[in-house]
Amino acid sequence: MRHLLYLLFVGLLSACATHTIKAPVGDRSQRPTHNPDVHSVRQGDTLYSVAFLYGYPVEELAEWNDLKAPYTIYKGQRLRLKPRPPGRVTVPPPAIQPHKISPSRPKPRAVAPSKPKPVSKPPAASVPKKAIAKSRRPPPAGQRLTWKWPVTGRLLQRYRPAGTGKRGIDIAGHSGAPVHAAAAGKVVYSGSGLSGYGRLIIIKHNKEYLSAYAHNRKLIAKEGQWVEQGQLIARMGRSGTDRVQLHFEIRKRGRPVDPLRYLPRR
Repeated sequence: MRHLLYLLFVGLLSACATHTIKAPVGDRSQRPTHNPDVHSVRQGDTLYSVAFLYGYPVEELAEWNDLKAPYTIYKGQRLRLKPRPPGRVTVPPPAIQPHKISPSRPKPRAVAPSKPKPVSKPPAASVPKKAIAKSRRPPPAGQRLTWKWPVTGRLLQRYRPAGTGKRGIDIAGHSGAPVHAAAAGKVVYSGSGLSGYGRLIIIKHNKEYLSAYAHNRKLIAKEGQWVEQGQLIARMGRSGTDRVQLHFEIRKRGRPVDPLRYLPRR
């Protein structure tokens, strides 16, 4: 009898040892565990998408790289991801003294150096005029924002402050369901260049807050467009994930916060 119990116990231990723990369904994010010092700009990047990826306010990223609005960046450009060392002064290059030209020789024509082309994305699909409504600018930073749920659906995943990868909430739905702006603002990113987010829209609401809408099937709102709260911006899908869902984030000064602290109870 004891020998039989011993064999049964060993069998249970072996079964536990060979059991594979699967990653949570729907999370393919491959964000770095720590931020590098430099980011090399890829096709489709914007300064907002780079700031979102590493969790920095776009204003800080612009300051570290001496960029001014509208924050144009170029493919292959190397962006600093940390402040410049204190006391470091940028010394301008010495002026080039022009060579004396003989009167008998014609003056050579100056050729302007070629300027790198800014990062661009393929043109978006045409959008019906009814889908793009005229909208006002978002409220100033001092004015309190009001939020609403971007989709109606069951909450699949709550915010995990200590989690890795994407940090927001996941909401269930069906493919093609409307996705609405959670608050009024300006669309600062509309594309699929961020790993793990699929087709993504980022809206800037004021100097403090951004919201993000990931895994869409179709993007409707375009970069640079002002949208009203509740306006249609996308259609739900499963891009970059294993099931139809909306991954929704709220960022305050570049850092993820719990969306359930801002959204109304339901």
